[in-house]
Amino acid sequence: MPNDIRPQPVTRSATVFGEPATTAGPGTPPRSLRRLRNAPRRPVPRLLTGALLTLFVVFFVLPVIWLILAATKTDDQLVHGNPLAFGSWHALRANWDALTGFQNDAIMLWLRNSALYSGIALVITLCVAVPAGYALAMTEFRGRHTLLVATLVVMLMPNATLVVPLFLEVNAVHLIGSMWSIILPYSFYPFGVYLTYIYFSTTLPKDLLAAARIDGCSEFGVFRHIALPLATPVVALVGFFSFVANWTNYFLPYVMLPETNQMPVQVGLGTLLDSVPSFNPTVGAVAVQRPELALATLLAIIPVLAVFVFSQRFLIAGMLAGATKD
Repeated sequence: MPNDIRPQPVTRSATVFGEPATTAGPGTPPRSLRRLRNAPRRPVPRLLTGALLTLFVVFFVLPVIWLILAATKTDDQLVHGNPLAFGSWHALRANWDALTGFQNDAIMLWLRNSALYSGIALVITLCVAVPAGYALAMTEFRGRHTLLVATLVVMLMPNATLVVPLFLEVNAVHLIGSMWSIILPYSFYPFGVYLTYIYFSTTLPKDLLAAARIDGCSEFGVFRHIALPLATPVVALVGFFSFVANWTNYFLPYVMLPETNQMPVQVGLGTLLDSVPSFNPTVGAVAVQRPELALATLLAIIPVLAVFVFSQRFLIAGMLAGATKD
């Protein structure tokens, strides 16, 4: 019998990037591609990433670290000492006592006012913005396009440009000096309406809503039992942005609330700044030092940071909602 002759692999020539490459079989990549795979990576992207991270640390992280450490120092240590050195727990305690003693613990009153204004406005915002975004996304009615364009225009306008019209409106209904002069303008949040509109129009399955309507569910029932449970991420996102915008608003409360005991903490920080002798040489006996001002700033930041930490999981889901589709 003839010897067992096995078929030999057939080699063929190919051209890869302008030069011939020989393959030993169907599973072997061309020689030029192997060289490209084994070539060392250039360090330029890594160096660029490191430079960008360094700039981020310098411009954003270091000021926050300085602010935290400033609350632990005396005024002399803050000016002449190492800016990134820890002061002492005794100085921190003294700064706390001096801050809480300013105008009979006014800082805590301002924090409570901010929490009250922002909390009530947040509830009204969610009750208004989420149904409004759902209606714009899922229903057709006359004037829908005009209303959507008006929402976008108001959303893009700076907040300072709306203070005078809002003041005239609130003054016409005799609410100047009351907490509702702050809460009502806070409550109607155009960015929240637009955000929920984008979420419902891109993420919510319309076939599911149509099936619920066929089964006899009313439009309000569709929104309550189907759309709203699926919109938990965007509700958390709107709530967070609304709370931060309300908490950090300065100009509107400054115009609407003339009394010191009605101020939110952002306006109160302006009062503390005016009481620092380094910034206002005309300050009398009641003065605030710079470490105390730094401590008050930290107290104003902590509530927003706490809300962000507790709602982080929902915030990430809300920001990624609508980015991909199955």
